Amino acid sequence: MSVFLNALGITCALGSGQQAVRDALWQAGGPGAGERTERYTPGRPLHLGTVADLADGACEPSVVPAQRSRNNAMLYRTLDQIRPAVEGAISRVGPARVAIVLGTSTSGIREGELAVRALEQSGALPRAYHYGQQELGSPAIFLARMLGTTGPAYTVSTACSSSAKAMAAGARLLRHGMADVVLTGGVDTLCAFTIAGFSSLESVSAARCNPLSANRNGINLGEGAALFLMSREAGPVRLAGWGETSDAYHISAPDPKGTGARTAMRQALARAGIGASDIDYLNLHGTATPANDVMEAHAVADVLGREVPVSSTKPLTGHTLGAAGAIEAALMWLTLTENPRGRLPAHWWDGVADPALPPLHVAASDASLGRAPRYVMSNSFAFGGSNSVLVLGEG
Repeated sequence: MSVFLNALGITCALGSGQQAVRDALWQAGGPGAGERTERYTPGRPLHLGTVADLADGACEPSVVPAQRSRNNAMLYRTLDQIRPAVEGAISRVGPARVAIVLGTSTSGIREGELAVRALEQSGALPRAYHYGQQELGSPAIFLARMLGTTGPAYTVSTACSSSAKAMAAGARLLRHGMADVVLTGGVDTLCAFTIAGFSSLESVSAARCNPLSANRNGINLGEGAALFLMSREAGPVRLAGWGETSDAYHISAPDPKGTGARTAMRQALARAGIGASDIDYLNLHGTATPANDVMEAHAVADVLGREVPVSSTKPLTGHTLGAAGAIEAALMWLTLTENPRGRLPAHWWDGVADPALPPLHVAASDASLGRAPRYVMSNSFAFGGSNSVLVLGEG
């Protein structure tokens, strides 16, 4: 049974909506998204994949305080892009047959952070603060209440693989007949707490990140959301396959042997019923940390070979953590649609290859297949060794 991604909403540092993101993804002259700012780290400017003009808690007035957060405001903006299609699907199948499965890692941490700051300054929590804002399940509950759906609604939180795993979970609900339509994807937003946590691991780069380079020195954090309307009805893109594994190696470092990453990639190919040579392009997890890039480059070379075009889009969007899998799947969705020349997302880096890595075929700024792509793959490798790989195909 085929599973299709019928509609896409996306908000990230590249822009809001399909056309804005498509234009920014393939703009000439280098990456222009994100900003260098001290907003979350006073006295220490960092390059971040920020989303502009998003007010905290900017939702409909009817949204209850427990669900009023920047995270849900990001979802609200993204849902608005595809709301007619979503409401049409709900009308066709009924609210009980619509599931919502999302990935996140932050939920309302920013709201908790601001509340604690206010408590320290004034001795009281802000009246607008509600602990429910911080609950990881908040994004799925928010959308279910917003749309009036009564099918399964839950949130996956497995760090940077969260929303890729949410998409796989949504596909399973369809395949097992537990839903007829799934609204799936992910969302995460920036806050000082998150940035401080990654900074304590000495894994944050102050400049734009530099994946695969001998000069790489860490990630850029980012924020955003991507939502897909998923169903068994034919659409422009198929979720052709997925693979999920767990390293159980270390709380933050990947297994240097890349065993779980390789297995997840092979599972995704097998579930899609295709071979490695059928992949036209791979979106790397590509965080630009020393450990990830070594592990991933070797895994890719072993499973797909060294000729498939690859790139990391994190210099464009920042690493959006729990939303990364869905946002990068959204960039793959754009690569598979309205793209007859097969233009590929560029790998923006300094070009200084790390001799410790197998040489991969990185996509240049003008890279294209010369034809429409048929299958693309996206890797998501998370803390705790949670690995998720998606294969998307033309509809």
